[in-house]
Amino acid sequence: MPLSPVRRPARAGAALTAAVLGALALVAAQSAPTPARAAPPDALVMGMVLEPPHLDPTAGAAGAIDEVVYANVFEGLTRIGPDGAVRPALAERWTVSDDGLTYTFHLRQGVTFHDGTAFTAADAVFSLDRARAEDSVNAQKGLFEAIAAVEARDDHTLIVRLSHPQGRFLFNLGWGDAVMVAPESAGTNTVNPIGTGPFRFGAWVQGDRVELARSDTYWGEAPALARATFRFMPDPQASLAGILSGNPDAYANFPAPEGLVTLESDPRFSVVIGSTEGETILAMNHRRPPLDDVRVRRAISHAIDRPALIDGAMFGNGTPIGSHFAPHHPAHVDLTGMYPHDPDAAKALLAEAGLGPGDLSLTLHLPPPSYARRGGEMIAAQLKAVGIDVEIIPVEWAQWLEQVFRGHDFNLSIVAHTEPLDIDIYARDDYYFGYDNPDFDAVIETLETTVDPDARAALYRKAQTILAEDAANGFLFQLPKQGVWDARLEGLWHDSPVQANDLTGVRWTD
Repeated sequence: MPLSPVRRPARAGAALTAAVLGALALVAAQSAPTPARAAPPDALVMGMVLEPPHLDPTAGAAGAIDEVVYANVFEGLTRIGPDGAVRPALAERWTVSDDGLTYTFHLRQGVTFHDGTAFTAADAVFSLDRARAEDSVNAQKGLFEAIAAVEARDDHTLIVRLSHPQGRFLFNLGWGDAVMVAPESAGTNTVNPIGTGPFRFGAWVQGDRVELARSDTYWGEAPALARATFRFMPDPQASLAGILSGNPDAYANFPAPEGLVTLESDPRFSVVIGSTEGETILAMNHRRPPLDDVRVRRAISHAIDRPALIDGAMFGNGTPIGSHFAPHHPAHVDLTGMYPHDPDAAKALLAEAGLGPGDLSLTLHLPPPSYARRGGEMIAAQLKAVGIDVEIIPVEWAQWLEQVFRGHDFNLSIVAHTEPLDIDIYARDDYYFGYDNPDFDAVIETLETTVDPDARAALYRKAQTILAEDAANGFLFQLPKQGVWDARLEGLWHDSPVQANDLTGVRWTD
């Protein structure tokens, strides 16, 4: 789905500490002239908040994996561009049968993996069969559910047969979870990723950085950058100090929104506020009473003050949401009015569920991103105001993945789901928040086999409404893409239609 770039001044919160921090940073910016360069550099340091748990996008749910390796190290048959459109990648072209069940992909010739082995249709068969296998550890196995058979007609022709038409099939193949891997190296891609992309893996200094280097054997146009480093800097204050001092050169997703006003006024930097696919939610564990009671979930939803949350945690950047769906999508339904901030309504619903003030105590697990840590403090206070006690538990990202996402050991958590059009996660068995509604499942099942755009839009609207009525989670805001980078850089994405820091078109200007 196309996303339009938006550039506008960032808005600051009213907190005095933020004003002081901005003033200090402005002084630092004014006293730090732009370093002179004899020639445009050929290296880039990109700051990231989260460190990936490993580097294989076909074997993990963490978006940080794709942010390092998607389109840089690994490629798929198709790829998603910065506008959200499907583009050719390792498949240079394809045809679709009239019944929508057979896709014939014509693969590029002369493509090699970084270890020198040739990429052929046999590798594509291996990759897709591996992703959809019964014992697959692919985090998005549902992307491949419609595939009935995969075969190589010859080295450069791949045939994929579907059990039913799937309107998003080519888009699905552009996800990081669908990149092409080789049987010779698939088993070690978590620590030594070997793909076909324009950059090869260099080194991973855990806790600090991942280094990439330009591949001399890349089949396509060579990137302008010879080297790229992804440096992990989760602390917002350190991130602001770092960008002001020139290390890192860029943040695709800047974690210190209170510093955006300062950076916007500094000609050394470009500040670009774009859109993402990140529905930021207060996840509720339906497996744990009383969160299995819709009255309690609705009470929590009424207790949340979205505008205050966006102002306080995001310094004004973010769009309120009322269901798990991006506001920029044409099928979006504005359901934010279903649960306006209403503490009295929240208290009444809790009383109806048999819960008086102080009767309910919940844990709130917060991963490192500032939207979660800052937002969590505010939500804890808002829930306290309606009689719910909240214990905040900060966790590191690896711990969140293990305890919350895989272990389901939590009451509440805050996280942004950045996969595109991922409303179908609510129909997955054993998903981490445990939502279960047969009516919703039936809508998603119909959606999977529906190709007509208007019919798909109607189903998306119905699915959004069911989730909102069930208060399946606390729907907070659409995560903005707060990009900050050296003004001499061009080619970085303004929006995030997929989880990616695609460096293939990035270059320094004079």
